[in-house]
Amino acid sequence: MNAELPDISLSETASARLPLGWVGMQGIDLPLQISEPDCLAKLHARVDMQVDLPRPEAKGIHMSRLYRLLDAFGADTAVSPGALEGLLRRMLDSHADCGSGNARLRIKFNLLIRRPALVTDDLAGWKSYPVQIDTSLIKGRFSCRTEVCVVYSSTCPCSAALSRQVVAEAFREAFAGRKEVSPDEIAAWLNIHATAATPHSQRSEARVSVSQDPEREDRLGLVALIDQIEAAVQTPVQTGVKRADEQAFAVLNGRNLMFVEDAARRIACALDGFHAPKVHVRHIESLHPHDAVAWAEPDAAGSLAEGLRGAP
Repeated sequence: MNAELPDISLSETASARLPLGWVGMQGIDLPLQISEPDCLAKLHARVDMQVDLPRPEAKGIHMSRLYRLLDAFGADTAVSPGALEGLLRRMLDSHADCGSGNARLRIKFNLLIRRPALVTDDLAGWKSYPVQIDTSLIKGRFSCRTEVCVVYSSTCPCSAALSRQVVAEAFREAFAGRKEVSPDEIAAWLNIHATAATPHSQRSEARVSVSQDPEREDRLGLVALIDQIEAAVQTPVQTGVKRADEQAFAVLNGRNLMFVEDAARRIACALDGFHAPKVHVRHIESLHPHDAVAWAEPDAAGSLAEGLRGAP
């Protein structure tokens, strides 16, 4: 058949005349290219894409045009702020006949990064980091914000202090009345009784979002952001481990006791080089059935960092 297929979005008008804020698609599967160190270059992403529909009489937008633009983008373009801005502009160009002046994209994927073991030289593994990119072109102004999620271990300082008290009291009771105790006796006692009480630890997560620097259009800097967060908390969860790595991880936890407040402040103070950071920290409690949470907003984070720099 050679007859032209009907296009209702062009031939009919809306029965109810009303402009629409956003129209488009959600949850589009797409292979994306990422240019980041030590990462898999091709990833499975889910994409939401929309434009506005300001003309009240327009029946609808051309969703197939948006889809084709996104499909071409995924096939040959590495994700960067500049590339995303170009895609948003093409989305608007494709809908000039609808009067669209605003466009937005949300991209979600898991970034796979190769991470070495703590101490075992020949051991490494892949770690997954959820990423969300929110980008828009509103009245000609481009914005791009990226969010990463980093999972780490947190050991409660209060629980650690209570556990130490139990061990100390047990030690005094075991060696009561003795004026001298040899180091070997102490070591032997600790080897058996040092875990009479243990502090509780929990898997924890930090969700951090930053605004992309408009002067750096060529890359997102996701790994740099993740590395900064992990360096701040110092106890990111591990991939491949042997006993030596597990012991090293226990030492790290013991040296980095932290409440959820401590973690949020640490991360906020480590993000001076990033634009408008927002921090949300969640400790998935092992003591309680609920979680402990904390937020650090950009102004508070900046003030805190300034205060710490000026501290003696």
